[in-house]
Amino acid sequence: MTMEMDMIKPTSDSIFCNRELNFDSLDCIGFDMDYTIAEYLVPAFDLLAFNGAVDKLVDNLGYPESVRNFAYDSNSFVRGLLIDIKRGNFIKIDRHKYVRQAMHGLSEMSSSYRKVVYHNTFNKVDSFSNRDYVPMDTLFQLVDASIYAQLIDLKDGEEYEFLDGKTYEEMYRDVRGAVDLCHRDGVIKDEVARNPSKYIKKDPGMVEMLKRLRDDGKKVFLLTNSLWEYTQTVMSFLVEPSDTPSGDWADLFEVVIVGSAKPKFLVDPYQQLFRVNREDGSLQNTDGVFEIEAMNPNGAEKFLAKGKVFQGGNWQHLQAMLNIESGESVLYVGDHLYSDVLRSKRTLGWRTALIVPELEHEMRVYEDERAEGKAIEALRTLRKRNAENVDQLKYQNLQQGGGLEKEIEECEAKDEQVKKLLQPMADSYHKRYNPTWGQLFKAGYQDSRFSFYVNNYACIYTTRASNFKFVSGQRSIRTGIEKMPHERRMDDWASLQEGAD
Repeated sequence: MTMEMDMIKPTSDSIFCNRELNFDSLDCIGFDMDYTIAEYLVPAFDLLAFNGAVDKLVDNLGYPESVRNFAYDSNSFVRGLLIDIKRGNFIKIDRHKYVRQAMHGLSEMSSSYRKVVYHNTFNKVDSFSNRDYVPMDTLFQLVDASIYAQLIDLKDGEEYEFLDGKTYEEMYRDVRGAVDLCHRDGVIKDEVARNPSKYIKKDPGMVEMLKRLRDDGKKVFLLTNSLWEYTQTVMSFLVEPSDTPSGDWADLFEVVIVGSAKPKFLVDPYQQLFRVNREDGSLQNTDGVFEIEAMNPNGAEKFLAKGKVFQGGNWQHLQAMLNIESGESVLYVGDHLYSDVLRSKRTLGWRTALIVPELEHEMRVYEDERAEGKAIEALRTLRKRNAENVDQLKYQNLQQGGGLEKEIEECEAKDEQVKKLLQPMADSYHKRYNPTWGQLFKAGYQDSRFSFYVNNYACIYTTRASNFKFVSGQRSIRTGIEKMPHERRMDDWASLQEGAD
């Protein structure tokens, strides 16, 4: 059988690799809950936070009544953007930190104005890492972005004394606070508890995946920022009583940590650990007890036997309870670029897996528009060759003292024709991914900021956590051979020569 026939077509169930990962070397595998173990139904779930935050802005903070007329569009924004809260802009940068797209509120900024704002300066190049820029690293932030953008348009377009007295940054802080309060005061939690099937997508493969990992000898833990009451609601919906011998969803995990306050959990050695009373949600401080029991040889098992659901704590508590000796033996699976992936990898050396639900749509469009993508790539290659030809002709013309002006002019005219053909094709192609922001993993023709972080901090990535049910405990997930641009150019040239032969 040929190698081509042996290859398995990549699908939304596939796991993609940036850094080789041997599952046999893993002792522990941990999961976030929101948008990892639990996948939410959009736009229904987002609208809980959107409508709740809008009401809080009007009722609690005095924003105009017209704010209640705001509408939520889940396609208006994507992860990986940066919010310039000082100017009221949304920007998409590539891996070189060049701003490729920008919007002020819901209005697209022209290329010329965008360059004036972000690049026409002799000062130090902006790192986009100071407090003026908020990274959109989670799906939860799409709600923040939608409300904030509409507030910007309202402030710019109409006379409201209240809004005139607000800076763009103050408006953003108000929105962030209102949305956050919805996650804490019951606006979201109570409604999800009343009707979980309306807001949570039930993945039948999730329980199967967790069981397989445990059967393969892995210690599985749940580490979430959600508090106990909400975690209990979500997990009780996702896991049927018949899924475990005891009827208890928590038996799928060695340890459950709620209210972890990531990324603080991953960096603050002083964050206290509390044991959760699952009956009433009350907390018991483990100070002193933890050091005496769990830190002793073989003491972790006895400590967990008294209750394995905790709130807060830090990585040291977790590693002691699970007898983790090396960060390399831990895989953490989450959806948050910063709190789940970057911090756990950079600070603790954990192996990381990023959940990218948007990847399913990206792969579908990539497949459907393959012919268009190939045509765009061919035109870009043609422009590159035209540029090289013009340079060669100009050099020859200089060397021989003239005579090649006509050929140079014809070559440049040909390039201009290709450019005019290419631009609308590329614009149309990118809009098929998202009408405003294009491909998630691209900014123009370069890798986007989102792509950069996935490549550098996620060892592996996939569309949903249940895809790990296809992975045995002994499998190694391998990456391809990385190539520099000069190697790719040489390979392209070799392919052309082979085709000519």
